[in-house]
Amino acid sequence: MRIFGREPALILGFLAAALKLLAAFGLDVSATQQTLINAVLAAVVGVWIAIVARDGALGAAIMQLAQAALALFVGFGLDWSAEKQGLVMAAIAALLALWERTQVTAPVSLTRLEQTSPVKAAGPTGV
Repeated sequence: MRIFGREPALILGFLAAALKLLAAFGLDVSATQQTLINAVLAAVVGVWIAIVARDGALGAAIMQLAQAALALFVGFGLDWSAEKQGLVMAAIAALLALWERTQVTAPVSLTRLEQTSPVKAAGPTGV
């Protein structure tokens, strides 16, 4: 899977390096904030990849993106208790459950082994 013609890991590596470079030249972000920004970027790429996956992957990716975004907001000073954060995440999960499937299917084709059984169906042998 490619994004803008490049592997997602390369894009994330470039963005992480660019963020460190900006911080070195005066952008006022701490190491913790850099980590949180990188986590959100990784979650965004996860959503992008989930769009091409099958059956339910998008909901799981959106949930991870919401969790990463909440961590980013808390890292930048949002003063919410763990209980309030849990309630928000539960509400997001409930909202996603309204329209998203509960099972995630990987975007791979079936193998020959999955299409046949190594154990043949027993015929009427009378045993």
